[in-house]
Amino acid sequence: MSITTRYINIASVCAFLFSGLSDAQESTDFSWHGYIAQGITQSVDSNFITSDNAITAELTEIGVNGHYQLSNNLSVAGQINYLDGGNRFERGTRVDYLFVDWTIPDVAGWQAQIHLGRFKNRHWLYSVTRDVPQTRDVAVLPQSVYFDGFRDVALGSNGIQTSFKHYGADDIWEINWSYGRSNINDSQRAFLLGDDAKGDIKQDFVHQASVFWQPASMQWKVGVSWLDSDFTYTPAQVDSRFKGGANVRRLMLSLQYFSEHWELSSEVLREEQRNQGLFTPTFEDSRVGQGGFVQFRYLFSNKVSGLISYDTYDYDKDDRNGTQLERESNGAIPAYFGYMDSVAIGGRWDIAPTLRLQAEHHWVEGGTRAVSLLNPDIRSHTEKYWQMWSLQLMYWF
Repeated sequence: MSITTRYINIASVCAFLFSGLSDAQESTDFSWHGYIAQGITQSVDSNFITSDNAITAELTEIGVNGHYQLSNNLSVAGQINYLDGGNRFERGTRVDYLFVDWTIPDVAGWQAQIHLGRFKNRHWLYSVTRDVPQTRDVAVLPQSVYFDGFRDVALGSNGIQTSFKHYGADDIWEINWSYGRSNINDSQRAFLLGDDAKGDIKQDFVHQASVFWQPASMQWKVGVSWLDSDFTYTPAQVDSRFKGGANVRRLMLSLQYFSEHWELSSEVLREEQRNQGLFTPTFEDSRVGQGGFVQFRYLFSNKVSGLISYDTYDYDKDDRNGTQLERESNGAIPAYFGYMDSVAIGGRWDIAPTLRLQAEHHWVEGGTRAVSLLNPDIRSHTEKYWQMWSLQLMYWF
């Protein structure tokens, strides 16, 4: 795509997103907000973001979200978004969420909400804010938990979500539950089953629950979340894959601490996956992946802050260095695709109240989150040691 064509497309999306909203903004029942973020980025010795070590402008996010109050306890919320993140996910416009929000009057000190439609995932620390650039600490979140290859699937689901909060004198409790499913696009299918897969893959369901606790001071936040999801694959008439399915279960612990000048966040996960069929009619396989991240941000002033983080993920907890993966694939998959460890530094400068410049640099060893292990030319996608960086300017209103 040429630079001229690219920006013509972006301008068209902007016109579509913002058309007709100016008059609606004046309504007391309807409110809307938006953001535009543009940057430059590069992945070196990896095709995770860009190919051939190219520096590109494939770091574009444009979105509009709105909220319409139907009655005292009933409203509708939604967001449409144009996203270009290089090779990480499918370029284009999508509806991130669109749901009915029903607020239930307090019962025994508990506040309750029910979301019906395409709701946002509330179960992880950054899952509910990952779609908005100015609410993320970095453009590329820790891939152990916030895997960009499944951004659209993990961001939300079509179904029902409930949230219960209790504000006590000493602490705050939050309990969330959801059940739904998401559509799987071609790029996500390729990551799961490789580029050779030509059939249809669907998420049968995703069942999630989480519990968070905070003291009344709100300095701490700790939580635990659980996920269970099934996928089914129906092959095309001419296909190298077979009918089958997969089950994924995730257990995760979350921690966040806020101080006057710094904040610390961390999440660790255990992820179990079972496959049946797919590669042969009788194929069966299971593995347990493990990983997590720790992230520290320091506030130098109310306008400038810096960040450092460490992120790690092992494809199989019983094969942390990937030697078994390389042996079982007869050398087709290098051992370093069995894990991925990264260190990142970043900084942000709030130039104005709604204008921010954000930069980051990642040093990475391994490639298990960088590309599907089933790609036939996997060696060409990522070296053992690689880097990525970005510089992004964002404006919101």
